[in-house]
Amino acid sequence: MDKTDIFERLRNGETILPNDPQVCKMREAAYATKKLLVQMNTSSDPAEIRDLLRRITDSTIDESVDVFTPLYINYGKHTKIGKNVFINFNCTFLDMGGITIEDGVLIAPNVSILSEGHPVSSGMRSSLVPKPIHIKRNVWIGAGATILQGVTIGENAIVAAGAVVSEDVPDSVVVGGIPAKIIKDIER
Repeated sequence: MDKTDIFERLRNGETILPNDPQVCKMREAAYATKKLLVQMNTSSDPAEIRDLLRRITDSTIDESVDVFTPLYINYGKHTKIGKNVFINFNCTFLDMGGITIEDGVLIAPNVSILSEGHPVSSGMRSSLVPKPIHIKRNVWIGAGATILQGVTIGENAIVAAGAVVSEDVPDSVVVGGIPAKIIKDIER
């Protein structure tokens, strides 16, 4: 069995089997994050929210970042957030596979960003399959959208409300629907 730290293996995209001897570390980390989330999600002070998010992500959170809580994150340390990012109410980030949010991104209410999934095979379904999500500069993600594992959303793109994004999105387009498809190009 691989003795490499489970979080490093997750960031490297390794499928984690349910009987992995380190799987308990994921649960422990999730409960530690939840403890900080309870504090963050009851705060109304933007500076305190950013500080708690910094502790959850173990990374710099710029003063230009605004988060309207509640925000739900299962781990946090695999989430990186750029400058001038706005995250609206009731968003969910599953970040074991990694989530990168570049500068100028707008995330509407009830958005789910899910860098984790499970195999289709019923015999393997309890395994965790991580794949990173990369949201590039100036993206706008509409209310209730879901971004699935392994997706990159190109610069200046818009994800329409309610869309389910399962494939990469090019720069400067609007995508919508289930599954999301290109609706139109964005003129500059």
